[in-house]
Amino acid sequence: MLVSFSILVIIALSIFMLISLSYTKDTVLDNSIEYTTKLVEQVNYQIESYVDYMENITALVTNYDNVNDYLFQTDLDAEEFNNLRAEILTHFNLIVKAREDIYNIAIVSDNNRYLINDGLDKLNTNVNVDNLDWYKEAISNPGQPILSSSHVQNLVEDDYKWVITLCINMRNPYTNEASGIFFIDLNYDAIIDLCEANSMSEKGYIFILDKKGDIIYHPQQQLLYSGLKEERIKEVLENETGYFITNEENSKLYTISVSDKTGWTTVGVEEVSELMKNSSETKIIYFIVTIILLIAVVIITAVVSYEISSPIKILKDSMELVQKGQLEIANIDDIPDNEIGSLSKSFNIMVYEIRNLMDRIVYEQKEKRKSELRALQSQINPHFLYNTLDSIIWMAEAKKTEEVVIMTSALSKLLRQGISNENEELTILQEVSYINSYLTIQQMRYNDILEYVIDFDKDLYSEKILKLTIQPIVENAIYHGIKYKGSKCLLQVIGRSVGETIVIKVIDNGVGMSKDRFDKIFDSHKVNYKASGIGVYNVQRRLQLHYGNKYGLDIKSRPNEGTTVTITIPKKRDNGLK
Repeated sequence: MLVSFSILVIIALSIFMLISLSYTKDTVLDNSIEYTTKLVEQVNYQIESYVDYMENITALVTNYDNVNDYLFQTDLDAEEFNNLRAEILTHFNLIVKAREDIYNIAIVSDNNRYLINDGLDKLNTNVNVDNLDWYKEAISNPGQPILSSSHVQNLVEDDYKWVITLCINMRNPYTNEASGIFFIDLNYDAIIDLCEANSMSEKGYIFILDKKGDIIYHPQQQLLYSGLKEERIKEVLENETGYFITNEENSKLYTISVSDKTGWTTVGVEEVSELMKNSSETKIIYFIVTIILLIAVVIITAVVSYEISSPIKILKDSMELVQKGQLEIANIDDIPDNEIGSLSKSFNIMVYEIRNLMDRIVYEQKEKRKSELRALQSQINPHFLYNTLDSIIWMAEAKKTEEVVIMTSALSKLLRQGISNENEELTILQEVSYINSYLTIQQMRYNDILEYVIDFDKDLYSEKILKLTIQPIVENAIYHGIKYKGSKCLLQVIGRSVGETIVIKVIDNGVGMSKDRFDKIFDSHKVNYKASGIGVYNVQRRLQLHYGNKYGLDIKSRPNEGTTVTITIPKKRDNGLK
């Protein structure tokens, strides 16, 4: 009887799997293609709208009579020339203030008259504008706005930003010849924001190609340039259906939208396995079929329950023990020689496997937490390293040898302790040395706004502290408190022994925090990757995982007065994470 019941359950589950797989695969793919196509078209439309707006600005400037007079009228006296220049610069200033995504705005004529931004910037004398691709295209398409691919703008002297250039040929109204150009350099981040502000899945992404098939934007652009990642660009450019699915182990869905306005191709990429996993249709069908199977099981169980009630009762009691977590005493000792006996034997094996699995999960979770801590502790801030090296180069060029030696020595100590030391904990003396090296570099970079004091009780130097506990707090104080104050600020790092605890305070008299920002300071999604990459949330999480929930961070802040972060840890603890 139980054999028949088992066969029935197996058949039911097989039917469930066949129905689910047969019904959902095509439905999921069709719905996913439709959804991602609309999403990609929406991004394409947003880019076109953005370009339309910038073209309106272009028309506004090029149709401004003062611009043509300034560039091409040859009989202007000094007063007229300066008045025209002032009016155009005012015009430029209004445009730049209204649009923070404009890096450069400029007019340039063949007679060496030009204006860039606020009038102080100059053309790069080492660059011939006639050799620039976007300039050539503008000259060959008079009166038509030209949108370039992403590139480094080297036409403006000492200002080499990664931009997208929108330009248009300007005709001399007195000769009716193409004699100048107007261009706007758009912040590359504006395109990035449009591409990233979408509802793709966790593993999905969007990238953009120009007319030639060159990458304009890709979230993993560096990997593409280095050859560590490839995209099916040729298939994208040759595709006529608007989408295709790759034939590989981890197949991907590519959806394509080509802009008639810009000529750019916007491509959405989704992993098919990810789409199947997140399918709501799959969940609904699984739920319905599961309910049906459960009803069938209940009916069959009711029919045979009288004959097997006693062994089932024993099995039920053992299951209740498992439910309560009492796995050690959940084994069934008196096992009958029938189907229920076989089930009881299987139950005993299951309980044994569950105990082993739980032990293994506990061990793996401990190792996982250790790995997470090591990963957090090993992060190096590329922005800080880049800025420090840039400062060293600048001082070296200025022949400030002593400052170069001091900063290089501090950076060497910082990297040596941050990278080579694999211990989870350091002595407070080592951490203080690390902070001192870090602040030495920052004070040299921000000499006009930063002063600091480090004051620890000497008897604390031999105590242990988690590596990289104080530095992220100090870095936040500099970048979010002191940097924006506008005047010289004092940063204090003070360590004191209070009973059986160690209390470390990081105090700054910077701009402080608003209530809204203060309320969100411990949000996990607010990690600041442009600073240390660790953030207040992760420091708090690490401290509480390591020492317990009663230890960690306490933050007090007043707008325009400053912020105090208090770190509390125990002395010479005997328990907790190792």
